[in-house]
Amino acid sequence: MNYSQTIEYLFSTTPSFQQVGADAYKPGLERIRDFCHYLGDPQKGYLTIHVAGTNGKGSVSHMLASVLQHAGYRVGLFTSPHLRDFRERMRVNGKMITEREVVDFVARHKAKMRELDLSFFEMTTAMAFDFFATSEVEVAVIETGLGGRLDATNIITPEVSVVTNIGLEHTDLLGDTIEKVAFEKAGIIKAGVPIVLGEASEQYNAVFEQRAAELDSRVIYAEQEVSVVEHKRERDHQRMVLDRVRDAHRFEFVMDLAGEYQYHNVITAAAAADYLDTHTQITIPRRAFVEGMARVAATTSLAGRWQQLSDKPYIVCDTGHNAHGIKYIAEELHRISGEYDQQICIFGFAKEKNIDDILPLLPRNAYYIFTQASSPRSLPAGVLASKAAAFGLEGEVRSTVAAALTRAREMATERDMIFIGGSNFVVAEIV
Repeated sequence: MNYSQTIEYLFSTTPSFQQVGADAYKPGLERIRDFCHYLGDPQKGYLTIHVAGTNGKGSVSHMLASVLQHAGYRVGLFTSPHLRDFRERMRVNGKMITEREVVDFVARHKAKMRELDLSFFEMTTAMAFDFFATSEVEVAVIETGLGGRLDATNIITPEVSVVTNIGLEHTDLLGDTIEKVAFEKAGIIKAGVPIVLGEASEQYNAVFEQRAAELDSRVIYAEQEVSVVEHKRERDHQRMVLDRVRDAHRFEFVMDLAGEYQYHNVITAAAAADYLDTHTQITIPRRAFVEGMARVAATTSLAGRWQQLSDKPYIVCDTGHNAHGIKYIAEELHRISGEYDQQICIFGFAKEKNIDDILPLLPRNAYYIFTQASSPRSLPAGVLASKAAAFGLEGEVRSTVAAALTRAREMATERDMIFIGGSNFVVAEIV
């Protein structure tokens, strides 16, 4: 099989969550453990950092990978989902796995994959672990796929675990309360390995504290370790000034990620990097941290996080797709609304999203173009428009993302802003 045939084989024989949603989810760690043992347990050949959370885990993972790379390490980065190319999921020092490496891995191991009845994510996780081992990485940043406790990535024993925040998402799989979701995320805590909690909350702090106590671990609250002294956003970058709380040591940088909500992720990544530098064999000099945080997108090819696509009109996209993430996006849109004559928002969602929790968050003074991506998981644009109207959101329908963007460009002047988001699928069709 060539590369395109291999990818078609993977998506057809091991359905992905990205394609079919919850039907692709296979909880449990037995299959991934057995498969990785068959591969020689490649995940044990390098140091790891484990990152979970409802929102921001991808950004934090990319930040840490960038910092580690600037510190001189050979770094693996595993994230999901991909936007355009399956290979985006696994990189070494910013470079994607090659098409040949994907083809060869599947050809060598597809019989065992079938024997164990691996899920798409289990197969992908194992491929990443093996790719990092053969690439001789020194440290790998591993993002969970869904949840934590039963996530395929949870067979690693990291140097530090990180949870960015907790919100209600995938309630059919993770639980219908914040506490239940937190319990699943806290499942990545390992004996004696601290966890950095990015955004503390009275709703779930106790869940992490209890699990950490059971495993002789501890919770490091990022906001108690790092404070933001200055935060100034520009269109395509933002200036950050951080103080390390324990000694008031100051870090200043201009980062190439624009979304103001990123300051939450910056604090989380900074606290995790500080722990790694002070309590593990990993060394992160001050210069490496500053340069790595300044060049996250450039170093790791991070896309889809308040990504600017055009200047006049100002066009940005963002992959935030749940109530917790959309809240940050809505705050950003409100914050900058006075800079533009009009905001035109293109939105499409996956059909399993609880949009009744999302739509009230969106600004009512914007004009909306409701659309749907080509994925079978997409909510029909007409259904979305009808629901949006009930929340006072005015606009029109376009049946494809491309048509929606064309219509928005027709309407917009150089003094307007166009936002595109609501779903990874929507963003993937325009980046």
